[in-house]
Amino acid sequence: MANNTIVLEGELRTEFGKGPARRMRVAKEIPATVYAGGEQPVYLKLPMKDTTLALRHTNALITLKFGDESRMAVVKDVQRNPVKRIVEHVDFYEVKAGEKIDVEVPVFVDGTPKGAAIAFVDIQELKVRADVANLPERIVVDVNGLAEGDKVFLKDLEMPEGVELDMDDLEESVVTVEVPEEAPAADTDVNPADVPATAEKDDAEA
Repeated sequence: MANNTIVLEGELRTEFGKGPARRMRVAKEIPATVYAGGEQPVYLKLPMKDTTLALRHTNALITLKFGDESRMAVVKDVQRNPVKRIVEHVDFYEVKAGEKIDVEVPVFVDGTPKGAAIAFVDIQELKVRADVANLPERIVVDVNGLAEGDKVFLKDLEMPEGVELDMDDLEESVVTVEVPEEAPAADTDVNPADVPATAEKDDAEA
């Protein structure tokens, strides 16, 4: 559970557009916007290194400090350079203590199925609702001892305390255990009689 709040200290920004954004990147800063319902957005510039590290934590609760103010927020959207994959802009959504919000959480499997079976994740992300102080970073499905053909359905999941699953069809499978089909082995034995006559002739002329 994401109990620890990450703190990012930034500054208000008053310049917008591609030019100022490039200058911020040169200065190792990232432009960011904080949204808060119907209120006016807050425009910030944040330290690139600390912000990039913070984004490694899924659904992290982040305290944004700027001037004499601070806002508690979660990441809403991240824009990255399509080639270099560096962070170019971050959108945050302001939250309040005790507030419950909807987030998407990645699914991971833990354990080893029986024999040669492998666990396949059918749903990569789950929609959940939780208190902002207890947003899960992941949902882990235990597949230890499961056999070929076994499935884990949404209705079977044990959610962390205070986390509610917000999915439409609870009969849908989230993990399926199967034995993968083996690819046929390549035939490496070549019979000289199978070599085309044209190829033999070319070799002789060479």
